[in-house]
Amino acid sequence: MWAQTLTAPRTFAPTEVAAPTAADLKPGEVLLRVLAGGVCGSDLPEFKGLKAPSAVGNEPWGVVPGSPLHEVVGEVLASEDSSLDVGTTVVGWATGFNAIAEVVISRADSLYPYTLSLPAATGVLIQPLACVIYALERVTAVEGLDAGVIGQGPIGLLFSHVLRSMGARSVTGVDLVDRSDVAKAYGLDEFRHASSAEWAASLTDARPGLVVEAVGHHVTTLTDAVTAAGFGGEIFYFGIPDDQVYPMNMALFLRKNLTLRSGTTFERSRVLKKATEYLVEHPELADTYVSDVLPADQAQTAFERAVKPQTGQHKVALTMV
Repeated sequence: MWAQTLTAPRTFAPTEVAAPTAADLKPGEVLLRVLAGGVCGSDLPEFKGLKAPSAVGNEPWGVVPGSPLHEVVGEVLASEDSSLDVGTTVVGWATGFNAIAEVVISRADSLYPYTLSLPAATGVLIQPLACVIYALERVTAVEGLDAGVIGQGPIGLLFSHVLRSMGARSVTGVDLVDRSDVAKAYGLDEFRHASSAEWAASLTDARPGLVVEAVGHHVTTLTDAVTAAGFGGEIFYFGIPDDQVYPMNMALFLRKNLTLRSGTTFERSRVLKKATEYLVEHPELADTYVSDVLPADQAQTAFERAVKPQTGQHKVALTMV
């Protein structure tokens, strides 16, 4: 089968590799023909060479064909799980993070039937939306809060939209890229075209009760979230950290009586269902969220776009067929 493989940092190359088959499935797994995939911020460190994909045997860096990509829409070709039949179109996680390929194996409990009439490349938005919904389920309360979202990339925009739908009193988005063109569509009362440090320093008495750090790859933005949050407020750190240790102003955190939450997404099938229902209720998301769609043989271009966000560009997706 074909796959795109990282042969060096920031360098994809087409490769032919052995395809997984039904015989390779373990209980609870399915074999997927990948239809489309979305480039996630957590994929970008591997593309840039900051993290190495999981090694296979003694092969060198960048050896996993199809890596890094995990947001997928695909068709079940074989199944070892009673919840998903052969022929079902599904959306969710490619749990091997190797979906820039013709066929992959994934866990069935990380997938959900895709029943919408939207193109597969648009439907990839359900997976990050599910992550956002799960994160905000864990926040103490949203209704009536003033919220701030640091980062208005693909994840940050979804946080802004869902916070508004959950009844936040106001939502402020902050980003170094100008997102004023879509601020209203994603429920923002205010968009600040500034760094998170500049935004946090500008706040006086009116401070958000909830701050979402939706950047995920910068140490300083967590400190900025602490600076921005109001007394007794809550911070949700979203994303996969590049560094194991994040310094933070603990004295300020303590004196403000703040709460810090984080974590990855569990109960994936359940929240994929909720995200599907959310998209049905808010079809306008499908009009703007996926801004760039490229074929799989242009994975290099797709990832180069994703690492250089700009106005008008949100989610970058790949079509595999």
